[in-house]
Amino acid sequence: MASTAPLDRYCVLGHPVAHSRSPWIHACFARLTGQALSYDACDMAPDGFADGLNALIASGVRGCSITVPFKHLAARLAQHLSPRCQLAQAANVLSLKDGQIWADNTDGIGLVTDIVQHAGVSLRGIRLLLIGAGGAAAGILGPLIDSRPAHIGVTNRTLHRAQSLVESHQALASLQGVALQALDLQAVPSVQTMERPFDVVINATACSLQGAGVPVGGHVLGRGALAYDLMYGPQAQGFLDWARQHGAVPRDGLGMLVEQAAEAFLIWRGVRPPTVDVVAQLRDRWHTLLI
Repeated sequence: MASTAPLDRYCVLGHPVAHSRSPWIHACFARLTGQALSYDACDMAPDGFADGLNALIASGVRGCSITVPFKHLAARLAQHLSPRCQLAQAANVLSLKDGQIWADNTDGIGLVTDIVQHAGVSLRGIRLLLIGAGGAAAGILGPLIDSRPAHIGVTNRTLHRAQSLVESHQALASLQGVALQALDLQAVPSVQTMERPFDVVINATACSLQGAGVPVGGHVLGRGALAYDLMYGPQAQGFLDWARQHGAVPRDGLGMLVEQAAEAFLIWRGVRPPTVDVVAQLRDRWHTLLI
């Protein structure tokens, strides 16, 4: 006789969130691992996130993925923060149990896994430029430092935000032997003054989302450098075209999306799902939806 026990419930919270691929990804993970669960998208009003989250806790939802614009707020509302969430002061994964909120951030490990395992690029000993100093950048900087590049430059439209992000991560950088430096976006080392171009450039700004131009010059890219946009799909196209025009290898954030979700699934279910085929299927599915 089939079980009538209710499925464990999960959801992604954001605004807007109808475009999210997370329900499809987690449905794949559940099927591949034999886990019984449901996963839905839930659009939250910007001024109603706390009340909405409390309602989900009361209804028995087991966990939530968090996307823009709620990552900082989710971390502030949690009673328990993982070390990486504490460092980022932003959460993209919540576990809900016994009326308490446990917060984590899997964005950075998802990014590193995609770069190292799927793109085949080692981060150890390289020069890396991180463009942006907002919540997305805060979520990935710690795991990037843990990957031990030789140097990370952080640049942002407002220098003080880059400086603040660097200061909050300086102890970890010193521990890992990584030179961490805030760079003024208007004076990102020029061709004449730069020691050498960067091996990896990561765009964590909203320029792709807003359809704006890339905020740095192509001279920052070394020949064959990896140019990675955290965005994916059509929104990343401008950055990817810019990378190709300057001889770099372009990559969007679709693999990161799947890998950060896999880490969340591991936190919730105790099993890490396979991801290679899910990434490939998602790329095919995304392309089909666009044509």
